[in-house]
Amino acid sequence: MVFSTLKGAALAFLTAFVGNLLAPVSAADPLRVMFVNQFPDTIIDLFWENPAYPDDHPDRRVLEARIHPRGGWHDSETFLGHEFSYVIDGRRHYVSPPPGNVHNEQFIILAGDHPGYRVRCEITINSQQYMDYLDIVVKPYWAPRAASRFLELVREKYYDGTALNRVVPKFLTQFGIGKDYFTRTKERQLTIWDDFPKDIRFEPGIISFAGSGHDSRTTEIFIVNPGCGQEQLDRFGENSWETPFAVIDGDVNKSGLAKIYSGYGDMPPFGKGPDSSKIYDVDGYTTYLPKKFPKLDYVDRCYIVDEVGIDGMSQGEM
Repeated sequence: MVFSTLKGAALAFLTAFVGNLLAPVSAADPLRVMFVNQFPDTIIDLFWENPAYPDDHPDRRVLEARIHPRGGWHDSETFLGHEFSYVIDGRRHYVSPPPGNVHNEQFIILAGDHPGYRVRCEITINSQQYMDYLDIVVKPYWAPRAASRFLELVREKYYDGTALNRVVPKFLTQFGIGKDYFTRTKERQLTIWDDFPKDIRFEPGIISFAGSGHDSRTTEIFIVNPGCGQEQLDRFGENSWETPFAVIDGDVNKSGLAKIYSGYGDMPPFGKGPDSSKIYDVDGYTTYLPKKFPKLDYVDRCYIVDEVGIDGMSQGEM
């Protein structure tokens, strides 16, 4: 059976309605693990390392799954202490899944030593007068659920045409309310579990999903703006959903991030800028934003750089 991208059964590992906390489990308790391949064109053969045999024994490695690129996945039921391996660029990598959440579930991107997946978002700047871009590096090991969700939304062109609706100098830039009413309404219902924090410190250019409570992340993301003070930087991450998953590449102060129109201020009740709840309404993009906030800048399109020109869809477990 083939599943396209991370939809269907795989989305159960991203979406939930309860907490993503460490569960008090023993090695005898089953651990459900989602292994994901986000490479653009590399198929990954995932092996279980059988501890009953020495490293050089032909039965040491048992093929667990062949995982296709661009969001392909394999759902494995295993146990704490079990070891898996896979080869990227001629080098074998080993992974032992850590303890899962309260459902004994874990989510792992198989990325080897890969530094990150490059996404470019082309944007308008200076109140739609010019075009610029944001080069984003999505880090596979910082927050794998967030990274996979963001890459999936980029592949679906969800962010194309979205308003940069919350831009507060020396604080953050937030966007991710889809332009199409039916699409944004559907995606808004798909909340993903919080990732386990990895002690990645917030600094200008760091990107995280926004949220409104535990396990509440959907599609909106924020980027820490240049000039953000240390006191505010220290506050980022206090909420469970604020987990960095990507970073702006290069000099943030010279990037397109610093040129996005910010004259409307923060959203209510903190300011008089665009109200997110009204953008979600059916006339959010047809009437509300163009009438009330005509100077906003927008995302023109986002794409994964290394996937440009690749034919075919992502494939899940087969």
